[in-house]
This record gives sequence, structure tokens and C-alpha cells, in this order.
Amino acid sequence: MLYANQSQTNITVGLQYQELLGTVLFAILTSVPCCVCLSINGTMLFTLRSKPVFRETSRYILLYNLLFADTVQLAQSQLMYILAVCRLRLTYPVCGFLTMLASLTNKISPLTLVLMSLERYVAVCYPLRHATIITIRNTGVAVIVVWAFSSVNVLTQVLLMLNFYFENPEILQMKDFCGKDSVMLDPISDVYDKAYTCFLFISAAMVVTCSYVGVMIAARSAYTDKASAHKARNTLLLHLVQLGLNLSSTIHNPLLIAISKILDRITSVRIQIVLYVCIIILPRCLSALIYGIRDQTIRPVLIYHLYHLCCQWRRSLFL
Repeated sequence: MLYANQSQTNITVGLQYQELLGTVLFAILTSVPCCVCLSINGTMLFTLRSKPVFRETSRYILLYNLLFADTVQLAQSQLMYILAVCRLRLTYPVCGFLTMLASLTNKISPLTLVLMSLERYVAVCYPLRHATIITIRNTGVAVIVVWAFSSVNVLTQVLLMLNFYFENPEILQMKDFCGKDSVMLDPISDVYDKAYTCFLFISAAMVVTCSYVGVMIAARSAYTDKASAHKARNTLLLHLVQLGLNLSSTIHNPLLIAISKILDRITSVRIQIVLYVCIIILPRCLSALIYGIRDQTIRPVLIYHLYHLCCQWRRSLFL
């Protein structure tokens, strides 16, 4: 009897050790690429504020806004992922704040891509009026409108959630991990979020597609700069890809739920890590990589700052 109890204790300790090891491994596998992407995005943000040419050009102002939203979204997603891996359950107010922050930054990205597409369209199709239409002031107003529009959406979601919580004041401590599906308990708020997301991405895709078609038509004109039109066309295609990647992040949680119902726990966790890195982390780093490599004005400054950042890391490791 004593031997059986000892064996049972050893098995329990072994399972707990394996579970702890798995938790640490999963956290490392996601934290390393996330830290790399945050470093790249942070360097890119610093680069875009380092010279007057970046601070006084509408195209770079919009890029800074896109990168800022992506960076906040990436940091917040990693925080929530680590909380879930560590099995820490939050209260509904704290989780609601984190979820609404994610919703705000997630909606900023497609709207900023729309502004960037319109800017490229005006630059190619109306080159003589570009400096008059796309000014620093107009760009600042457009960025403020984007944040205000997204904030109104978040405020609407908060009011819908508060209406549910006021009807159920005894609910405070979450019984599940923090996430959008765990917070939006009211069916109305869930329907509103899905409807708004569909409307937003369909509208953004239509604007970017129309801008692409307009640039293609303008490229056939004899009065249009062919090189500029070709570059703008490629940029708009990249915007469509970025928009698709942003849309894919909205199906991340439903996809995980469907996978967990079909596959066993170990396989579903492995797939979860791959999907999280590919759908959540890498798309948030794509903008910095694309513009850092393609843009001839940004590239040398970004490489210079990345080089100095790597040198500082090496010095800190050997000290």
C-alpha cells in the first residue's frame, strides 16, 4: 500500500514537472519571435522620429501610426498569451480593458492602410495637386479621425458589455482565460463586433482595390510617371496583403476553438503556437520589414540604428 502511494506521488510529481516544462517551453517559443519583432518595430518607430524628412512627410506619418498600432497590439497580445499559458485568471474589468485595447489597435491598422492607399492614389493620379491635398495638417486630421472613429466603436462595445454586467453584478472574477470570447458574454455585443469587423474590412478592401485599379488606369496614360505608378501599384498590393493578414487575426480564436474540439490537447497546443506566431506575431512585424527594406530613404537609417542596437546587445552580454 505504501509502495502504491509512493508510485502515485511520483507519477503526479512527474506530470506536474512535465506540465511546468511545457509551459516554460511554450512561453519561450512565442516570446523570442515576439521580442525580435518588438525590437524591429521599436527601432523603426525611433527611425521615423529621428529625422525631419520622416516627421514632415505624410507618407511616413501614416506609416508611424500603422507601426505604433501594430506594436501596441503585438505587446498586448503577447501579454494575454503569457497570462493564458501561466493559467492566470483576471477580473472582468481588467480583462475588458485589455480586450478593448486590442480591439482599438486592431481596428486602427485597416483604417490606416486605407489612408496610405488613398495617399498613393493621389500621388500617382493627381501629382500636381498632391502637395496641396496631402498636407501635414490634413494628415494629422485624418489620423485623429481614425483614432476617434475606432474609439467610438470601442466605447459602444464597452456600453454593451456594461449593460450585461449591470444586469449580473455578481459576475466579477473570470472562470476562463482572458479573451474577447470570454468578455463578450452578451450576444448583442458579439453580433455588433462581428458586424462592425465585416463592415470595416469589406470597406477597406474596396477602397484599396479601387485605388489599385485607379493607379493601373493612370499607369497607361502617357502623362503618368511609369516608375512611380509601378511602385505605387506594388505598394497597394502589399496593402491588400496586410489587410488580409489583419483579417486573419480575427479568426484566430474561433479557429483554435474548432481545432481543440477535433484534435488531442498536445497536438492542438502545438498548432496553437504555430498559428499564434504566423497569424498574430509575424503580420505585426511585416510593415516594418517591408518599408524598412523597400524604402530607399528609410533603409540606410534603419540599418544604422539596427547595427547600433545589435552592438549594444553584444556589449551588455559580455559585460
